[in-house]
Amino acid sequence: MQSKFFSSRAILFIVAMLIFISSCTTDGKEKNETTSSMDIPAKVEMKAVLTSPPNVPPPTANRVAKKLIVEMEILEKEGEITNGVKYVYWTFGGTVPGSFIRTKIGDEVEFHLKNHPDNKLPHNIDLHAVTGPGGGAESSFVAPGHEKVFSFKVLNPGLYVYHCATAPVGMHIANGMYGLILVEPEEGLSPVDKEYYIMQGDFYTKGKYGDRGLQPFDMQKAVDENADYVVFNGKVGALTGDNAITANVGETVRLYVGNGGPNLVSSFHLIGEIFDKVHVEGGSLINENVQTTIIPAGGAAIVEFKVEVPGTFILVDHAIFRAFNKGALGMLKVQGEKNEKVYSGELRDDIYLPEGGGIQSMPSSKEVPESEIPAKSIAERMKFGKRTYMHTCFACHQAEGQGIANAFPPLAKSDYLNADANRAIGIVLHGKTGEITVNGEKYNSIMTAQTLSDEEIANVLTYVYNSWGNSKKEVTPEMVKAVRNGK
Repeated sequence: MQSKFFSSRAILFIVAMLIFISSCTTDGKEKNETTSSMDIPAKVEMKAVLTSPPNVPPPTANRVAKKLIVEMEILEKEGEITNGVKYVYWTFGGTVPGSFIRTKIGDEVEFHLKNHPDNKLPHNIDLHAVTGPGGGAESSFVAPGHEKVFSFKVLNPGLYVYHCATAPVGMHIANGMYGLILVEPEEGLSPVDKEYYIMQGDFYTKGKYGDRGLQPFDMQKAVDENADYVVFNGKVGALTGDNAITANVGETVRLYVGNGGPNLVSSFHLIGEIFDKVHVEGGSLINENVQTTIIPAGGAAIVEFKVEVPGTFILVDHAIFRAFNKGALGMLKVQGEKNEKVYSGELRDDIYLPEGGGIQSMPSSKEVPESEIPAKSIAERMKFGKRTYMHTCFACHQAEGQGIANAFPPLAKSDYLNADANRAIGIVLHGKTGEITVNGEKYNSIMTAQTLSDEEIANVLTYVYNSWGNSKKEVTPEMVKAVRNGK
């Protein structure tokens, strides 16, 4: 009788414990049985961690929905859009793009928007993640020296743009007033090794690209959608050289990519990689094995990929003149062991002799290929060299040898070029990778080996050395041959 009594008490105890455990949280996690994000309770208050690009705040997977306090300051400040070119940016949090905001489904966001007293203009904020009039813009119009507070419930997962919506709206966006707010699903996003924040924008200045000094905004160019600069993270070179994002071989990388516009659509592409997953337009639809993804003005995308081999991988807007002529270029530097099964690198350099009905011919003993016709004077060498330069070198180093800021070094008045002709010959013959310093500026790009004859190399280098303020050196085929043979 007593054993039955104790057995019944044990069963009741176990049931009670199971009920107790199922109602508790462990390690900050809470099982939510609600069917609507509107009904998810936000029980605890916390201050949001905001980060400047290209950094992102920690993931939200290990926390329940909370009352999230976001404090953001508007700053109008002068910065450099490229070397020697100043611009007055209007910013959220002091950077372009503005601070990254990371939330999760069910959060109740209390937003504090502060307009610094030294600013000249009123501003507001329209968050595309907000369900409400103006995305918050109607409640956040704030004059210099004031603070506005409003709140909203986070209802839909995704990656969303925010921007200023004060008239003229286009002008405020064009001056840099945009950023991203991420709303994670209740379970969070899958873990990755590296996460980065990148946002494209187009800028319109009175002067053309590279004109020095403080450049004002040009409204007519903006209306005409004639951008002088198309850049990642607010300036030319924001993601190149020492500012490049990084990863290690074998790691998974997630990029939160936005497009502030105000006008241009981005064709976002990473040269030498394929996006394993793309959250199309920042939403729930996932596409796989994508080469280039379209990001509309005022839109976003999340891209994920695993890096398999080391090297420098180039981020571009594949509307390609924007990358090489207007600044939409960044770098991902990957370190680690080579994997020749994935990518071998150059195996050999063979002679290619094509055959085909349209190109077959039997030259007479008197015929010499044009590229091997010897120049009889420096003037003739210059003439032949210019032709080779315009066919081979122009795209990267530009018509006047000025190069492309933060991407390809200048040849005009180049201390690096003029210091050593044999080194220059070797670079044309064999290519060059790694960091160099030219006229006091660091460059870390790639120069591929050129399949040119000794005569062509002598001609093009003589043209370069005798142009744009260089040393007026003459390079001869004999000099090229000596370097080619390692003498």
